[in-house]
Amino acid sequence: RAVPKEEQHSVDLIEKNYVYGDIKHEVNVYVKVFTNSPFLVCMDLARSQEEMIDPKYLWIGPDGKNLEGRTYISLTETGKLMVTGFKESMSGAYTCTLSHKIIETTTQEEREMFEAYKFMVYAYREADHAYQVFVRFTTKECELAANGQFFEELKKILNNIISDLTCHIVDSSYKCHSVKIPKQGLLRELFVSFQVNPFAPGWEEVCHQVPYNCEDATNMRVQEARDRIGEFFDKQTYALKHKFQTVPIIHYVDNSFSVTHIDSCRPGFGKNDITHKNCASCCVVCDPGTYSPNNDVTCQICTRPRVKKYGARSC
Repeated sequence: RAVPKEEQHSVDLIEKNYVYGDIKHEVNVYVKVFTNSPFLVCMDLARSQEEMIDPKYLWIGPDGKNLEGRTYISLTETGKLMVTGFKESMSGAYTCTLSHKIIETTTQEEREMFEAYKFMVYAYREADHAYQVFVRFTTKECELAANGQFFEELKKILNNIISDLTCHIVDSSYKCHSVKIPKQGLLRELFVSFQVNPFAPGWEEVCHQVPYNCEDATNMRVQEARDRIGEFFDKQTYALKHKFQTVPIIHYVDNSFSVTHIDSCRPGFGKNDITHKNCASCCVVCDPGTYSPNNDVTCQICTRPRVKKYGARSC
């Protein structure tokens, strides 16, 4: 994901994989981990449409050293740079100095011109998704021992429905409340909540088959798990209307199933829609001086910033 300025939108359409520099300010570029960056072009759009005499390009990486000849760098003779197999540690400032000559037509006198372009290149991952589910069941009494047994049974059933996806139910709990319903008096209801999570034991093995887009695979699995669980509760409604002579004491409250979507980021990554507004939904590598030890979506600030690298997991 490159972040072009307004005038670049048209060019983006022509040159899908080129990001042009801008003399006035640095250009932010977001590269998904393990993929190749777009080509960073060592000139702005206007300059690229003009003739240039004896152009030379000097690319300096985040470590302040010349990038030429590095194994993970692809450089064209027209000064375009691609970083291949992008890792967190490759994040940072990529600067390029363009030098070219101007020749006076009358005197044929040569002058050398220099321009500098700066690209801030950040590794990002897709966020990991999980789903928070809320659902309600009516019961006869709040003190009923059967409530707890029912809850345990429900968890087993749901886990079974999604276990082949290496997803599982976590953070599950229930509370019993009495609910006053218009024209019906008081009812006792179990308010059940749980999270559908894609990291059941064994998820990493599934991931090894697709190391590059692990989040994509994980997110597809957990979405499928969410759909199956939604379907399960739909069927409860149908069963209550059609299957029973006498309705069981504990049963599903029609239309009480609701789902909210929770994002998390891998350690070393976080979201920041202010700094990275063009990649607001991405988990972007933590900046030097910040770290993320867990799956939260924010990079925390180090109290004594010894961390000089991108993607720190500890301070």
